[in-house]
Amino acid sequence: MSIALSIIYLIATVTFVIGLKLLGHPETAKKGNIISASGMILAIIGTLFLHGIEDVPTINYVLIGAALLVGSILGWIIAMKVAMTKMPELVSLFNGFGGGSALLIGLIEFGNNVGVHDTEKASSAIVSTILSAIVIGSITFTGSLVAWAKLNGSMKDVRLPKYNLINNILFLILVAFSAYIVVMNTDSLLLVYVLLIASLIYGYLFVAPIGGADMPVVISLLNSLTGIAAAITGVLYGNMVMIVGGILVGSAGLILTFVMCNAMNRSLSNVIFGAFGGGAEVAAASGGKVGGTIKKTTASDSAVMMNYANKVVIVPGYGLAVAQAQHVIHELEEILTKKGVDVSYAIHPVAGRMPGHMNVLLAESNVNYDKLIEMDDINPQFPNTDVVLVVGANDVVNPAAHNDPSSPIYGMPILDVENAKHIIVNKRSMNAGYAGIENELFYNQKTSMLFGDAKEALTKLVAELKNM
Repeated sequence: MSIALSIIYLIATVTFVIGLKLLGHPETAKKGNIISASGMILAIIGTLFLHGIEDVPTINYVLIGAALLVGSILGWIIAMKVAMTKMPELVSLFNGFGGGSALLIGLIEFGNNVGVHDTEKASSAIVSTILSAIVIGSITFTGSLVAWAKLNGSMKDVRLPKYNLINNILFLILVAFSAYIVVMNTDSLLLVYVLLIASLIYGYLFVAPIGGADMPVVISLLNSLTGIAAAITGVLYGNMVMIVGGILVGSAGLILTFVMCNAMNRSLSNVIFGAFGGGAEVAAASGGKVGGTIKKTTASDSAVMMNYANKVVIVPGYGLAVAQAQHVIHELEEILTKKGVDVSYAIHPVAGRMPGHMNVLLAESNVNYDKLIEMDDINPQFPNTDVVLVVGANDVVNPAAHNDPSSPIYGMPILDVENAKHIIVNKRSMNAGYAGIENELFYNQKTSMLFGDAKEALTKLVAELKNM
């Protein structure tokens, strides 16, 4: 490797670290993304023109350039056109592409280093690295595609009988079969393809049983696996910038995974092997049904309540994204602020369908970042809050997490909105959330239910407030 290329890789590595640091705050996230992307572009250019340039046929540059051009155009178009409600699906899809790239690289490198045309056997370390890229890339590929399908509603939860046992046995088979290929030092592509198919199947079975409520954790975990796969491919090529980039993505994704698990007061194994988010099965297993009566309200009555409040807290959820009502809710916030009302947003770590989903959604409507308050900071403020407006959130505000030991969400940290003086909940219907259980909050004497599509209901609420 030339000195110039080493310097380029060092600069790219520094941009990754700086970019990742800046991504940690909404105000600097865009800048961090640009810096990291610039470093990646620099690394790609350096690799193409300074890494063994004398050995590369011209046609290869044509093919690589065409692939980069097509991929860049498609990525740009998709990113510009994707709706905020589809952002979790896009992240899952991109994760899958990363895993697919790793498994393809593993297959190619097995043929180059271990295939039957080689006279010298590859070392066990190289074979182990190649097989790791194939297995992890395959699991990430199909797992991400399943997550994408579940998020867009085209696939439901699939729970085979004894699915935990089946998954564990298949995982052990993958490990044992990989070890067999390494120990026997075989050059059979047939065995590798069998391993590939088994890994693809495991990736499907790994994610298929997991419910929608756990999708933020699953997406983060799959993102981590994509980073690990990228680091492994970097080892195959001896490319330090790929190794560092993969390690950063893998470690950041893993840390975020555990942070979100802690936010739900659950272990990662419980998310993967548990029943949370499993819909009706979970609800049936959780015991009794919540009783009581609900109190309906109108946009007019809600507007009066909010107009004379001193402090209002808005709790956004996935329903806000589905209705694409982020701009209307920002308008509502601005009107209340002009009337002298203190307005803020309560953000739960796992609200939505991907990490930071609500932050990204509200940022699109230019909500001031200072108004987005995390769960631990906002919870002490609820007793002094006059009105809480819950829009599209469900499980993250369910008091059953505190009150019902039989509930599948018991022990999960939630937004303590029940401590506010008045609560307005906007929902389409009384249907349960992704955890598959009824929400005790809806039957609270302080709660008024504002039924209807979030965008339509908020638009009426804004119109009422404008006339006051």
